[in-house]
Amino acid sequence: MEFKNIYNHSLWDQNEIEYIKSNHSKINLRKGQVLLKEGQVSKEYYCIESGILRAYAFDYNRNEITTCFFSESEIAIEPSSLFLCVPSKENIEAITDCICWKINFEDFQNLFHSVPHFSDWGRQWMTIELLNSRQRSLSLLTDSAKERYLQLLKSKPQIIKYSPLKYIASYLGITDSTLSKIRKQLSSF
Repeated sequence: MEFKNIYNHSLWDQNEIEYIKSNHSKINLRKGQVLLKEGQVSKEYYCIESGILRAYAFDYNRNEITTCFFSESEIAIEPSSLFLCVPSKENIEAITDCICWKINFEDFQNLFHSVPHFSDWGRQWMTIELLNSRQRSLSLLTDSAKERYLQLLKSKPQIIKYSPLKYIASYLGITDSTLSKIRKQLSSF
């Protein structure tokens, strides 16, 4: 895995990237394996080499709602639980077989204090994630279901290809039948 694709900072040399990598351990996940359960406190995050994970929460009727997809060269994390040490309201599970690189919070803190510019990278990464989250929230309010689907297809086609439709539909804030109609409509063009 190219750690520089995840830990992307122009001032790091290959030795620093290798040191960052040495603080991670490689793990193989099976489809359906749960990494974090609602109520647990997250103690690590995962850099994804291959495969797809999803985060989901339960609504007031205990229906699963997919809140996020994580794929290759992304970080699977529940930041509130990890950084605030509070029980998670989300679950994270593998929806395909995956290869990930896990880092625990203590090793992350060590990198934060020992690697020059690691804190800059962290702030940049968190800023991008915050902006993406805001854009997604606005999209759910202002874009049509079809527009949201097309945006997901454009930005993360692997999700459309490998994720069950029910997860995609809940992520888009629509029913399975609405998603099926959108896909049928698009395939007829």
